[in-house]
Amino acid sequence: MNSVQLESEDGVPLAVALSERVHWVGALDPNLRTFDIILKTANGTSYNAYVVRGSEGVAVIDTVKEGFANDFFARLESVADYAEIKVIVLNHLEPDHTGALPELMKRAPQAQLFISQKAQSMLKGLLKQDELSFTPVVTGDKVSLGDRSLEFLHTPYLHWPDTQCTYAPEEAMLFSGDVFGCHFCDNRLYNDKVGDFRFSFEYYYAHIMRPFKEYVVRALELIEPLPLKLIAPTHGPILRDRPQHYIQRYRQLSSPALHNELRPNQKTLLIFYISSYGNTRRMAEAIYQGAMQIEDVRVSLYDLEGGEVAPFVDLIEEADGLVLGTPTINGDAVKPIWDLLSSLAVVNLKNKLGGVFGSYGWTGEGVRLVEDRLRGLKLRVPIQGLRVKLIPTDDEIHECKAFGLELAQELTGARESRVINFADL
Repeated sequence: MNSVQLESEDGVPLAVALSERVHWVGALDPNLRTFDIILKTANGTSYNAYVVRGSEGVAVIDTVKEGFANDFFARLESVADYAEIKVIVLNHLEPDHTGALPELMKRAPQAQLFISQKAQSMLKGLLKQDELSFTPVVTGDKVSLGDRSLEFLHTPYLHWPDTQCTYAPEEAMLFSGDVFGCHFCDNRLYNDKVGDFRFSFEYYYAHIMRPFKEYVVRALELIEPLPLKLIAPTHGPILRDRPQHYIQRYRQLSSPALHNELRPNQKTLLIFYISSYGNTRRMAEAIYQGAMQIEDVRVSLYDLEGGEVAPFVDLIEEADGLVLGTPTINGDAVKPIWDLLSSLAVVNLKNKLGGVFGSYGWTGEGVRLVEDRLRGLKLRVPIQGLRVKLIPTDDEIHECKAFGLELAQELTGARESRVINFADL
């Protein structure tokens, strides 16, 4: 049988047993097509919540989106009385996980709420209640349910500052929050029963976890040593078949590939440009030649007119420096540059080197606008952008080479400090 019984014969939602002591009490949202404005959900999503029963009480781990609270409470009531609930755990405070919390706390006022250290102020902001009883926890903290227990893992920024994971050692189950999740609704629930959700798993990682790769790696260091029979995320299939496979995939997605191709201490500088009449292209080529003078910098030159944006994002994510060349048209940088910049929101650019250059006909605002955007993306822009009016002269080509050299020197720490005249900015 491939089906999982989610309702009784008369249509009442039922809990699903993951083991004798653990049940899924979540809700399905198959008709959702956009999540948080930015994510497409071709198969809808699920809001996964769980119940763990011990000899001395019951724990509820996460809840559901408010509009699906009735399903959650019906499933919860099918396996537990409210008076038995000793513990409520929130791995993440986003509304799709906390929507049923206020009502749950009313129905089980004796339950103690456990949240991460960083979730404290966020909880009050979400529930708008000044008097809340809760216990903040960090990695290593535990709560006992008698013959079952829960251990907490501090996994911040996956994908909010408050996120954590909860581990049930006696069950070898990880309640992972958004980690290892995806927006894929299938009433068969388990990864070995549902349809092919690989695209959704990868898409979710790319848009939710990718900007926080360094935090993914830290979380994996906590998770990889754990004995695991099952991973129970808050969205998407429950991973009972080869759960380690999904951990390994996160490790692969979070590990830099470029570093294996570089010499020790070698830096990488990427130059992207778009050119209307060849003038910005000539500048780009000269900047490339200048940067190439530094042996420890691997320099690459790309014409945006000849490539798709997505592969460039992958390159930029692992590079040390990013230089953009744009003409100014109608007082602005051109669309391919903005398309590339808008795609960079999914990667971590903090403290990468940034630089901008371009040819212009009238006033040349494009370079300054792109510089501002790079700073907004947390790149360092220590060298003022280079602008050339119309066709670059031989002297201006020489300036471009010097500009490239200076950028490469900045990457290697060989550039001399300068006093900036703010009147020139």
